Amino acid sequence: MKIGLLEDELMLREAIREYLEATGYRVDVYEDGLEAYEAMRQKRYDLYILDINTPGIDGLSLLERLQREKIFVPTIFISAITQIEQISRAYELGCYDYLKKPFHLKELTLHIERLLKIADLRACSLLRITSMYSYDLERRRLIFDGEDQPLTQRQTQIVDLLASNLGHIIGFDTLRHRVWDDSEVDNATIRAEMHRVRKALKEEIIESVKGVGYRMVKN
Repeated sequence: MKIGLLEDELMLREAIREYLEATGYRVDVYEDGLEAYEAMRQKRYDLYILDINTPGIDGLSLLERLQREKIFVPTIFISAITQIEQISRAYELGCYDYLKKPFHLKELTLHIERLLKIADLRACSLLRITSMYSYDLERRRLIFDGEDQPLTQRQTQIVDLLASNLGHIIGFDTLRHRVWDDSEVDNATIRAEMHRVRKALKEEIIESVKGVGYRMVKN
């Protein structure tokens, strides 16, 4: 598991890095929010651990910028800040957890292990599509960052068809048969509905195959 850590306090940053690496995690460390932003745009991480009050840009703004670029990674915030407004904003941005300084390093690993355990418990019934998107084959629900993605009934049918055939192209005739019950709908109508589905999603997980159909891709 690869972790991106943003923490501007040298001693704490190195203590966290050494402890987590001794526990078996791979850790890249950053002391400046802008430096972290540029790196996290390029590198793939399984988890972010972000301080809030950091130079360059703060941890909250960092996460917000990354999400605007469709980069969604589970996040734990660590901070001495106790204002409810900033804590609320952290959760609004989708952080998994918030850990108040000072804390014991073992406490941090417990939070990480809890996050991994939640993922493991859900893994048996979930089809992973990206680090943030998964599909529940039993409940027929698309899930983003632990929450159901709101979709209309028809959009749910489309996503279910594509997810159940992950990586395979689903042609217009198959969509017409499975989603529109063989109704006489033209390809333009199907394209319009597919456009609405893709616009509703937070990541590009459905791609168009020109003149043929669509497929859901795993990243």
